[in-house]
Amino acid sequence: MDLVNHLNDRLLIAIPKKGRLYEKCYKILQNADIFFNKNPRLDIALGTNLPVAIIFLRAADIPTFVNNGKCILGITGIDEVQECEQNKDISLSMDLNFGSCKLQLQVPENGVYQKPEQLVGKTIVTSFVNLTKKYFAKLENTEDLNNLKTKILYVGGSVEASCALGVADGIVDLVESGETMRACGLKPIDTLLSTSANLIENERRIEELPEELKNLVKIVKSRIQGVLTAQKYVCCNYNAPQDKLPHLLSITPGRRAPTISNIDDEGWVAVSAMIERKKKGEILDDLVAHGAADIMVFEICLLYTSDAADELDG
Repeated sequence: MDLVNHLNDRLLIAIPKKGRLYEKCYKILQNADIFFNKNPRLDIALGTNLPVAIIFLRAADIPTFVNNGKCILGITGIDEVQECEQNKDISLSMDLNFGSCKLQLQVPENGVYQKPEQLVGKTIVTSFVNLTKKYFAKLENTEDLNNLKTKILYVGGSVEASCALGVADGIVDLVESGETMRACGLKPIDTLLSTSANLIENERRIEELPEELKNLVKIVKSRIQGVLTAQKYVCCNYNAPQDKLPHLLSITPGRRAPTISNIDDEGWVAVSAMIERKKKGEILDDLVAHGAADIMVFEICLLYTSDAADELDG
């Protein structure tokens, strides 16, 4: 099959090719009913139910492909976008609520360095050379990134071992829980950036797309937004005495407004509303305490409406 010819009329979406980010991206796309079959030997998969093509890349390379318009949409971390030197045409479309971590300056726990300023003129090892240079340029009060007093060395992996091996005085690396850094005898003394996985897009290229692909961009973004909303909320249905309805509705105001329906039981109505998943237990307790009955909670698989999948109630 000639994949190149099949890509001309498809929307290209770049996602990380392996690891936890790939698993999360795969799940989001599947939940958004964007299906594809990945051949382990290929870095391109054609959508089976929509005219999309999924391009599998290193997370660090995705901003470059989106910025130059080869891919219209992509999923990667904010850190990778800011590290990319060519990112002027990239827009952050939505936070996908996974991959949260911090890009931190770390030093030996029992070492002499306690403040970032003490590392000016020292050696720093990192995978994020551009962000680290910009950070130390501010500390050195200069705009010349190529003539810093501080020596910035690139290492592609196992950055946390650099201090113990005597290669670096400090490191700049992504930290999720901090357990790995602590195990290596390191501690943070500053945070350069808080990051998470985002859907990114090239707005300039979107405007140049044929109308059918431009509409497809809206559909894909709407479905992904719907998945995120469905992950945050559950649907709560219950029966309410009409005389207690005002207070019960204050407990479950919904996203826009709850749906209220008459039922064949005088003095009662049925209520359906979205509630936040993390507050579910507290809300259900309040409903019971104030007279609600027959309470049921349902998972939401996908919210997909004309309002960018952002509303369910009303």
